[in-house]
Amino acid sequence: MSDERSVGGVRQARRFATAETSEGAQELATRARTSPDELRREAGAVLRIPEGGVVDAGDIDIERRSDETMIINMGPQHPSTHGVLRLMLELDGETVLRTKPVIGYLHTGMEKTGEELTYIQGGTNVTRMDYLSPLTNELVFALATEALLDVELPPRATWIRMLMSELQRMSSHLMWMATNGMDLGSTSMMIYGFREREMILAFWEKVTGLRMNHNYIRPGGVAADLPDGWEDDVDVICDTILRRTYEYDELLTGQPIFRERMEGVGNLSAEEALALSVTGPILRSTGVPWDLRRTMPYLDYAQLDFDVIVGTYGDNFDRYAIRLNEIRESVKLVRQIRDRMPPGDYRVQDRKVTPPPRARIDESMEALIHHFKIFTEGFRVPEGEVYVAIESPRGEIGCYLVSDGTSKPYRMHIRGPSFVNLQAVPTLLRGGLIADAVAIISSVDPVMGEVDR
Repeated sequence: MSDERSVGGVRQARRFATAETSEGAQELATRARTSPDELRREAGAVLRIPEGGVVDAGDIDIERRSDETMIINMGPQHPSTHGVLRLMLELDGETVLRTKPVIGYLHTGMEKTGEELTYIQGGTNVTRMDYLSPLTNELVFALATEALLDVELPPRATWIRMLMSELQRMSSHLMWMATNGMDLGSTSMMIYGFREREMILAFWEKVTGLRMNHNYIRPGGVAADLPDGWEDDVDVICDTILRRTYEYDELLTGQPIFRERMEGVGNLSAEEALALSVTGPILRSTGVPWDLRRTMPYLDYAQLDFDVIVGTYGDNFDRYAIRLNEIRESVKLVRQIRDRMPPGDYRVQDRKVTPPPRARIDESMEALIHHFKIFTEGFRVPEGEVYVAIESPRGEIGCYLVSDGTSKPYRMHIRGPSFVNLQAVPTLLRGGLIADAVAIISSVDPVMGEVDR
């Protein structure tokens, strides 16, 4: 009797051990189950460039037998996939032949959630998408809402937004410097990157009350004015971070092992980058000077002096150098904003869009009613549709809104740069070593909260 139970238990265990999970069409199938056209598509051979040509991804060995290669999973729990990203890799020894990113493990439905929230509540939702750049998410949503409302912001509100956005860029790139250093074995860079980022988070906590997911940039302006002494805080941040970027140079830039892991690894041409619609440091690393702050200026960036940093070879090292130098450019921008910050209101004085000052609620019944209605019913937005794009630390983030005249968006869609940039991963990894996969994924700088939304 016990033997029968034992045999049955073994059989059941075997059934569980051989059970497979499938993501359907997202799965990377074996070569025996993949058509030649699909192999070429996965290798990027059918990418169309603007001039009408075809990106030549090299000869694809479609006759290779499946038993000569191996398909493995990297992620979604792997610490170096920067979140819940799953990569299915086909390997020939240690060489990567094909790659398929599999996403959806963090799906939150934020776009559909945004259609059930009023415009004034929307900031609490979008701020959680790119959790390393929450203020950028809030800004693009606020700009899209304001375009539908056709309201004009006071100058001070615009400049506060620029100040926070550039501090956000510094914070995000510092986090990338830290995690990229850890991915390549530089534990010192991980410590230093977090140390410098902590200064910016402490400043945000003083301004917004929170270290992340702020809901600070709202339709009509910002939630509160800058606190007394903010200029001194900004000076300390800029002086400290600028000085320490040169320490990063000494630690990493000339380090032989670091350069071998970065130079000539994960190459991407300008034609491939444009065909894949990638933006941000990945596109600029190929030599294309596309930065929405300069090419399609928003806020008051046209009044500021800064350089667009570009690379030459489109490899890991170029993407590293661009982000390091963009920290320095953001320091330059923050100093200009600090010196030229105009006085005045930090939000529009339109009672239908912004709530009354907190102190007025205790003094005026009219103010109390106004406050109650705006936070329970929201404000109505005229019918129409709009798309607004800005430059996030990862590239072009866009917000598409459709209004049906009510206080909630009829449709909302976010063009997340991490989502689009992930398309480049198979092209970047193809022909490289599995050991380089971690460095290449890190150089893309994906944030999965923005991918799965």
